[in-house]
Amino acid sequence: MVNYYDKIKEKLLKNEIYAKVKDYSKERNKVLTYFEVGKLLSEAGKEYGNDIIGKYAEKLVNEVGKKYNERYLRYMRQFYEMTLEIKWNPMGSILSWSHYKVLLPLKNVDEIKYYIDVCEKRNLTKRELKSLIKSKEYDLVKKQKINSLQMKN
Repeated sequence: MVNYYDKIKEKLLKNEIYAKVKDYSKERNKVLTYFEVGKLLSEAGKEYGNDIIGKYAEKLVNEVGKKYNERYLRYMRQFYEMTLEIKWNPMGSILSWSHYKVLLPLKNVDEIKYYIDVCEKRNLTKRELKSLIKSKEYDLVKKQKINSLQMKN
């Protein structure tokens, strides 16, 4: 007798796994592409001036798509420069582009590294990351570590 439920479940689970692998692969490709574009924009800015992003954005919006506007291109350049500043390679990470965009406003290198590490260890969503940053978890953990070190002395 054929167990239809098990066969259906197996096919659906395989589909879910395939979708997650495909999504992960697409997201990694997006992060790599935006990193590389950010690098090129950074280099172009040094050669042609900062306004080059505006000129490129104008052309890209018309030729590639409206999402590649000036603000989005600035995010890409900022992302590349952030990775240089924190001396970190985004390709070794499991974070999505959405995660990185949440981290871009942060200025403290140690804080950025902390949230990247926490995201990877806890497998946080973008929304959960936003919540942690809003609650200033980094500052709280930092204070707790300082207090515990002071108590030991």
